[in-house]
Amino acid sequence: MNIYPNGYFRKVEDITIEYLLNHKIKVLILDADNTLIDYYQTLTDTVVAWAKELKGQGMKLYILSNTNNKQKVEKIAKTLEIPYHNFAMKPLKKGFLRIQREVQEAPEKIAVVGDQLFTDILGGNRCHMYTILVDPIQTKDYWYTAWKRPIENKIKNTIKTEENQ
Repeated sequence: MNIYPNGYFRKVEDITIEYLLNHKIKVLILDADNTLIDYYQTLTDTVVAWAKELKGQGMKLYILSNTNNKQKVEKIAKTLEIPYHNFAMKPLKKGFLRIQREVQEAPEKIAVVGDQLFTDILGGNRCHMYTILVDPIQTKDYWYTAWKRPIENKIKNTIKTEENQ
């Protein structure tokens, strides 16, 4: 069980096009909750600008979320003008592989970006995709995520951020 990411950044906006191109990434699979939006479903202008910039550079973006709240994910996807899939059941492979089939790219050219080791990172690693961990936008979590955070934080303390390497 590989729960260690290939890269680690403080927030999604810190992931640059140069970093992605240096790692031969063409597609980003993005988590929604606490990666793109906070607990209160706020999508900041900086995240919108970041996504627009990456898309303008030719990067394909997708949202893959575990939430069963389709309207929430759809709202983010419409704002960012990118496709999405909800109720992904990460870390199961199905959602990741579905996007891989849609974009027709090799797994090593796809990066999975998320705030959770046991869903986003584990799922992406199981599919042999490049994985990037980001810190959660805020500490407030849903109950089904909150219980895992202390374990994840212990593991994260052993990982260096990209900006510190």
